[in-house]
Amino acid sequence: MSSCILLTGAAGFTGQHLKKMAESRGHRVLALQSDLNDVQGMEDELTGQRIEKVVHLAGISFVGHADETAFYKVNVIGTVNLLKALKSQQKYLTSVLIASSANVYGNCDASPISENQPPAPVNHYAMSKLAMEHMARTYSDSLPLLLTRPFNYTGPGQAPGFLIPKLVDHFARRIPQIELGNLHVEREFNDVRMVCDAYLALLDKGVPGEVYNVCSGQPYTLQAVITALEELTGHHMQVTVNPTFIRANEVHRLCGDPDKLMACTGPLPTYSLKDTLSSMLAAARPD
Repeated sequence: MSSCILLTGAAGFTGQHLKKMAESRGHRVLALQSDLNDVQGMEDELTGQRIEKVVHLAGISFVGHADETAFYKVNVIGTVNLLKALKSQQKYLTSVLIASSANVYGNCDASPISENQPPAPVNHYAMSKLAMEHMARTYSDSLPLLLTRPFNYTGPGQAPGFLIPKLVDHFARRIPQIELGNLHVEREFNDVRMVCDAYLALLDKGVPGEVYNVCSGQPYTLQAVITALEELTGHHMQVTVNPTFIRANEVHRLCGDPDKLMACTGPLPTYSLKDTLSSMLAAARPD
């Protein structure tokens, strides 16, 4: 059934994909224009709108962002401001999905990681997301909140400052060499389309107050990504490990347990690593 979905961060990487997918399924998407630090502006913008669902994606998502205080101003205070505006303006809400991050788990021995794993953030990005979760919960008595912890994902349109788009760009332009950090860290590199499918399914089926990992349970090393890109393009690139690119407190392995998500949403569309990389290569435009 179609709904009116308020979407924050609609111009961002995930937001663009989610907006397109939601509209293709008949939903009306209202892209929030107001700044998250302008409560009155958000309240004015939402006045008269009958919003049934919310997906909150806006925030700072790059772990290496230079301004550490901005993580808290945007990810924590901005989210609280949004919830204040929603609480005062919206009476028809059935679900408010807030995108947190699997980075809140930090380094842990458990693998795959379930939602029961105690968070242990090791950087300001992850700490701001965990603080955001706790502050959001203070609104759980008045808003139907769902918290999601997506594991790493990528796809066409992701900023080139992120690792996978950087690699895709280098292979698309057949650049002969690249400097990278630790090639042996393991991450899920899920497809943004899977994540958007999960978010839309959770809007309908998610239980308010619950936390859901958005993941596949399938991790890859960076070396595996490089090998897949070599096979897809026929281009072989010299890779040099630059120690300055290896972050302190690096999370070595992030692999999620999707059982709770699957029990809630049922099966979601799946994309192989090569499916995702192929879509990114097709969208790449060499200079």
